[in-house]
Amino acid sequence: MRTFTMTRQASLPPIAVIGAGFSGTMAALQLLSVLPPERPVLLCERSGSFARGLAYGTGNPAHLLNVRAANMSAFPDRPRHFVEWLSGADLGEGVVKTPAGTFVARGHYGSYLTDLLTAAVTGPGVPRLRLVHDAVVDLEPRGGGFVLRTEGGQTHRVAGAVLAMGNLASAARRSRHSLDPWAPESFGRLHPHAPVLIVGTGLTMLDAVASLRAQGFAGAILALSRRGLLPNAHAPAAAWPAPDVTPADLASLRRLVAHIRGEVARAAQAGIGWHGVIDALRPLTDTIWRSLPPREQARFQRHLRPFWDVHRHRTAPPAARTIAEEIARGALTVRAGRLLAVEDEAAQAVVTLRLRGAERPERLAVQAMIDATGFGHLKESRDPLLRRLLERGFVRPGPFGLGLDAGADYRAVGGAVGEGGGPLWILGPLLRGVLWECTAVPDIRNEAAELAGLVAADLDRAAAA
Repeated sequence: MRTFTMTRQASLPPIAVIGAGFSGTMAALQLLSVLPPERPVLLCERSGSFARGLAYGTGNPAHLLNVRAANMSAFPDRPRHFVEWLSGADLGEGVVKTPAGTFVARGHYGSYLTDLLTAAVTGPGVPRLRLVHDAVVDLEPRGGGFVLRTEGGQTHRVAGAVLAMGNLASAARRSRHSLDPWAPESFGRLHPHAPVLIVGTGLTMLDAVASLRAQGFAGAILALSRRGLLPNAHAPAAAWPAPDVTPADLASLRRLVAHIRGEVARAAQAGIGWHGVIDALRPLTDTIWRSLPPREQARFQRHLRPFWDVHRHRTAPPAARTIAEEIARGALTVRAGRLLAVEDEAAQAVVTLRLRGAERPERLAVQAMIDATGFGHLKESRDPLLRRLLERGFVRPGPFGLGLDAGADYRAVGGAVGEGGGPLWILGPLLRGVLWECTAVPDIRNEAAELAGLVAADLDRAAAA
């Protein structure tokens, strides 16, 4: 995608959106829809392409969206937008109809987002969306806003910034034989005679297995996580009404879980599976999360999070079927246990595992390791912008160190931004901990629209002051 520059000087400094995956792309598009014509938007992205991010940059048709196509519109007020785009696109493979709904390859969804962004850049009149293809390394407070600096030496005066950099990277490489699950081109160098270890058994593991097979690896795969849980598959389910959660339920995780289990039992009596109950909780999840006392949030983190994830973040039926077939033929083994140690040798890594139920640890030689544990913690991030903002106190860690702290208005919570500084807002997975549902398209699209309205109101108040 081309990078456009303004052909005339705008009368108002732009708002910067840092990160151009789904979160950043939707923040930019929603801001364009509510900000005045003289206020441009800067969309900054350090990776190779805009709009796609890690999630939608894959070209593997086996990497399917984990949400039905019918619920993947980018716009909360146009629920059929993605379905209508699909009907007019010539996509070939990667569109799978199942009894649970239609599931689409993630690369196709990336094409959808790219089309939206291209339309915003190439529309009539002076383009208000400016693409900055460079890593943002600093936001220096100045003149009621910031001077945005990039790794390549660019500087831009902006009135404020939205931090939308997506998921924090997980822990550092455990071995020099580690492979990046998001760079499957390296999987083609593997040999079938030695196993591969995948650490994590969630959705990323499913994608890693598909990538290994697509790259020609025919050998054994061991997937390891503490509980050995696999994501459940989507299934047809009738709608179930939102549970009536009481203040007493919200004061106790034990009571809340009992209430939800009661809902599942009542749904079963009506011939409706648990899927409908979990789906009915979606609009309430963040209200429930914010209402739980911190000690109960911590209990959820320690004990229930993996069980919630495999029920809430389900996979497409074809992906679940592929994993079941891999397990049935002995090509994939899924175990519960812990990785205790890794010793690198010239051509392999020797890992020490403690498997659940085993009397003693065991050692296993693997030719490669793939980290599929998912989200990292803020303390592990090496992002230079985040590190600088944290060091200066412009932002602070959110609950449990999963992301950044923010108020209900998406404004960053920290120390003072500094003399002459502007506002910082946060969107997407960086809010994990403040919100619980902030990683999937149906949640982020709503939050992006809400944030855009709040940004516009903030700027109007500042202009009137």
